[in-house]
Amino acid sequence: MKHLKPIALTLFALTLFVPQASAKTEKLAELKVGDKAPTFVGVDDQDKPWDSKEKAGKKIVVVYFYPADMTPGCTKQACSYRDAVAKLKRTDVEVIGISGDAVENHRHFKNEYELNFTLLADTDGKIAKAFGVKTGKGGSIQRPIDGKEITLTRGVTASRWTFVIDKDWRIAHKDTKVNAAKDSETVLKVIEKLP
Repeated sequence: MKHLKPIALTLFALTLFVPQASAKTEKLAELKVGDKAPTFVGVDDQDKPWDSKEKAGKKIVVVYFYPADMTPGCTKQACSYRDAVAKLKRTDVEVIGISGDAVENHRHFKNEYELNFTLLADTDGKIAKAFGVKTGKGGSIQRPIDGKEITLTRGVTASRWTFVIDKDWRIAHKDTKVNAAKDSETVLKVIEKLP
């Protein structure tokens, strides 16, 4: 009998974690090229709502998900878009970067690297989920900004995925194996081929 008590307690303790585990394995959307893109509303880096419905039928929209502001790969990716924005705007394209970072983090990131496109805060991962982008737990990093050490906190950490949405609001391109430094080049080639 003495041996059964620890086993029973262990089994009971394990059952406490089962609902949490199943919640994390929620099924994600599985978008393919040609599918209708999800519509979404997010909070931009100016703390204002950004609604994708306002872009449908008017612009080609590049939606790129990235793990975290002010980290090496994400900075390379953002700077590649910054440097390509003039070319992209000539082809009626709007670039939107999305991560689990807070609005304030996005402000610091934009100011530090002179980013010239919108960043959306997806701190709960709802936008990522709508696109089928995998997310992990959030986190925080320390970065020197204006001579002070600042903590940047994010609610979730998104996988690095890029989508190009055409004017009919359909997925024209989906990349789940993004080369951060060359992402904007890849996207420009895709857009050049769109009708």
